[in-house]
Amino acid sequence: MSQWALQGYEKALGPDHTSTLDTVNNLGFLYRSQSKLDEAEKMYQRALQGKEKALGPGHASTLDTVHNLGNLYMNQGKLDKAEKMYQRALQGKEKALGPGHTSTLDTVHNLGALYATQGKLDEAEKMYQRALQGKEKALGPDHLSKLDTVYNLGLLYANQGKLDDAEKMYQRVLQGYEKALGLENVARYRPALSTMRSLGNLFATQGRLDEAKEMYSRACTGFRAVLGPSCNQCQYLQQRIAAILRSTQALVIAEAHGREQS
Repeated sequence: MSQWALQGYEKALGPDHTSTLDTVNNLGFLYRSQSKLDEAEKMYQRALQGKEKALGPGHASTLDTVHNLGNLYMNQGKLDKAEKMYQRALQGKEKALGPGHTSTLDTVHNLGALYATQGKLDEAEKMYQRALQGKEKALGPDHLSKLDTVYNLGLLYANQGKLDDAEKMYQRVLQGYEKALGLENVARYRPALSTMRSLGNLFATQGRLDEAKEMYSRACTGFRAVLGPSCNQCQYLQQRIAAILRSTQALVIAEAHGREQS
């Protein structure tokens, strides 16, 4: 559909018209979602060069494409290039839209994710906190958009060994989804299921095996319904549940031997 639309715009408006370039950008997004990363890069680069010429390098639409290129470079593992794109997008959006605009905050969030990937955990936390505070102010405390940032903060805290802080973030995310979507929908909502999985991992690390098993089971049931019983997520979670059962059984046997010896 996008390819057909692109050909139509090119014929009717010309290859450098802003509507044509928006379609080029959207085609890049489509290719990226299909993991056709080389094709996506060509589209984004074409859109960027065209928008820079037609609208200027500091226009919000140009900066959206810069942001999209940052996302693409993240997917390709080109982290230095991704950082340059995000920094350019952030500086431009702060000037064009303001530091508290939701589009600016999306770039702040993604820059945090980049820093986390690079192991720059302190910088990542600053970006996530800025994105979270900005989204709460712009969208309200219950808006779903902020929960991605809260979840990433949980992952960050878990990587830093701040397990209590990580649990607070994960619980906040899960409660937010439950409040916004309802329990029935949460049971099939993939971001919520990923949060359950992460909570299970956290509980397992803390030795809270019953709680870990409960989270793994909830997540596994949901992923099975959404993706099918043979999906990678189900296989991973079933392995985790089996490991907990083995650990629990070993503890029971050890306790029984202990009683026999006493």
